[in-house]
Amino acid sequence: MAPRLQLRDINVNLGVTPLLSGAELSISPGERVALVGRNGSGKSTLLRIAAGEIAPDSGERFVQPGLAMAYLEQAPAFENFATALDYVAAGLDESEVYRARALLEEAQLDAHADPKNFSGGEARRAAIARALARDPEVLLLDEPTNHLDIVAIEWLERRLGDSRAAFVLVSHDRRLLTNLTTSVVWLDRGVTRRLDRGFSGFEAWRDETLEAEELERHKLGRKIAAEEHWIRYGVTARRKRNMRRVGELAGLRDELKTARKTPTDVVMSAQNLQPSGAMVVELTKVSKGYGDRLLVKNLSFRLLRGDRLGIVGANGIGKTTLLKLLTGKLAPDAGEIAFGSRLATVTLDQFRAELPPTTTVVDALTGGGSDYLDVGGERKHVIGYMRDFLFPPEQARTPIGKLSGGERGRLMLARAFAAPSNMLALDEPTNDLDIETLEVLQEMLATYPGAILIVSHDRDFLDRIATSTLFAEGDGTWTEYAGGYSDMVRQRGTGIVAAAGAKPGQVETKPERVAGPRRKLSFKDQRALDALPGQIEGLRVKLRELEGVMAEATSVTTKLGSIQSLSQQYAEDKAKLDAAEEEWLRLEMLREELEVDR
Repeated sequence: MAPRLQLRDINVNLGVTPLLSGAELSISPGERVALVGRNGSGKSTLLRIAAGEIAPDSGERFVQPGLAMAYLEQAPAFENFATALDYVAAGLDESEVYRARALLEEAQLDAHADPKNFSGGEARRAAIARALARDPEVLLLDEPTNHLDIVAIEWLERRLGDSRAAFVLVSHDRRLLTNLTTSVVWLDRGVTRRLDRGFSGFEAWRDETLEAEELERHKLGRKIAAEEHWIRYGVTARRKRNMRRVGELAGLRDELKTARKTPTDVVMSAQNLQPSGAMVVELTKVSKGYGDRLLVKNLSFRLLRGDRLGIVGANGIGKTTLLKLLTGKLAPDAGEIAFGSRLATVTLDQFRAELPPTTTVVDALTGGGSDYLDVGGERKHVIGYMRDFLFPPEQARTPIGKLSGGERGRLMLARAFAAPSNMLALDEPTNDLDIETLEVLQEMLATYPGAILIVSHDRDFLDRIATSTLFAEGDGTWTEYAGGYSDMVRQRGTGIVAAAGAKPGQVETKPERVAGPRRKLSFKDQRALDALPGQIEGLRVKLRELEGVMAEATSVTTKLGSIQSLSQQYAEDKAKLDAAEEEWLRLEMLREELEVDR
């Protein structure tokens, strides 16, 4: 089928540096394309060229005559609009304004509100409503989930899933990309490659492609080495140089020099203190509110060492308040909070809030006055540490205010992970991170030995990291569910949907379309399922040994303190065994469920 929108051989240079080198993009009726690539790779630029917002340095743009197209930009402008309805309905015929009103109602926005006073989430929902109100045949969406909570993300997902429009979607939300897209365009080092499958097949395809590239580079290097050996030591070299082969060698060297290098991965590792006590935080009948609004009501909850707790709910429902209670930054109005021994917490949000935009990258990492910082007990030069997070040396003195959103996100992670901790509190850690950086972050968190608290709207990230989820039911009530976000949805029988006309923070539980079950266990879950039987047997052996020692202990042969120490050790190991057996049962049931669904 002929494409409705097509870009061919698009070239864009930033000074002398190429950003896009012969990039291609096309979209046909019914196609749903994921446009992916690292932060700064040129995705937004390519999308703006497709929308006709800017022109490339060279290349062709074809748009089918009369095509109805809408472009959702990252930073919408509200200056010339008095009300939300004026903004959403701009350019529509009088007979089409009803669509704008209906979409504003769906988006939980007041049609008469001044859009210049919108929060980030409200502004994003208004921009989405404006794009959809045009009933487009082609949609160009640049990070549509930025600033949205899970309620709004799932509303957007349903809306796009039901839409007749073909679309190009730029997003770091892997669940959204997996559920919606039918093909992928990968923008990598200025060049586009296309995969005619949905995003679920992208990561394996990308890794295979990069491995093949690396193999070709290795083969080219060996060929150059062989040619150099012939030039220096071959029989003909002793008589007369074969100028053709000398020229070929020069060509091979140029080819290797200009070959696109595989992009460097982010290197993340958190600096760990000695372990905290087994009990990290315990809340007993805790309540917290502001004015007449109760955000946490009568909550009793215990966080243990090694737990990864996801905190989930609509915007304004109290997630950040709960995080501050769990980290001791807020005192409860009622109830008690007990913190475990040797607890040292690093909170990601504190690093975002405390740095003025004039602070340089180096000063943000070292605190100023030094070129070194301590990472994991090792004194490390700041330039080397910057490279671990993909910052080149020339960015050392760049002010934070001039960094992109993704660069600021990486910098905040670098600061957080350089500080010694045995508990991490992460408030929206995935914001503005590209897919590759997200993968490295989740791998680091999977091996972190301490406790982790995660406030996030990224459903895929929660599924990969969280061992349990605290969900805000509304009116200050919180419920804990085993597993990540999808596990919580299965246990509740529903996700979260905003109630019609609800105020911010209110939710209504009712059936909604839930993504189908995964076809197999995730790598993390399968690894845990394989390791748990050995861990369980080891704990059982240890408990039997402790039982034997305690059975032989008497008041004559054993001091009271030793008996108490043995009893405490037994109780801790028994709790570990119970938790391991429960986790094994959960994973085994999940594995059987997935096999049945195949």
